[in-house]
Amino acid sequence: MEYVRAFVVGGAICIIGQILIDKTNLMSGRILVMFVVLGAVLHGIGLYEPIVEFGGAGATVPLPGFGYSLAKGAIQEVEKVGLRGAFTGGLKATAAGITAAILFAFIASLIFNPKAKD
Repeated sequence: MEYVRAFVVGGAICIIGQILIDKTNLMSGRILVMFVVLGAVLHGIGLYEPIVEFGGAGATVPLPGFGYSLAKGAIQEVEKVGLRGAFTGGLKATAAGITAAILFAFIASLIFNPKAKD
């Protein structure tokens, strides 16, 4: 049942993203940033944690989950070391994901010949 819940939550996030791409003039980068910020804001006001508890990886893997992880890490680090943790906590919590994204983007740039979209 855990897989079904993850599929439903992750799929719902993807549906929202696809609707935004199809029905608005927002560029993909703005939608991505909006999702990350939305995940952080929803965690800040306490609404994303129940989604994570219900959907598991379906809620933590997509972009709102990245914003959630940033906010959660910053909040935890502020509780440990004070205001300085607001600047370091998010990066500590998401360092592995950021590193993987940079590494895989570099590998993809070596393999493929990227072109600008017309």
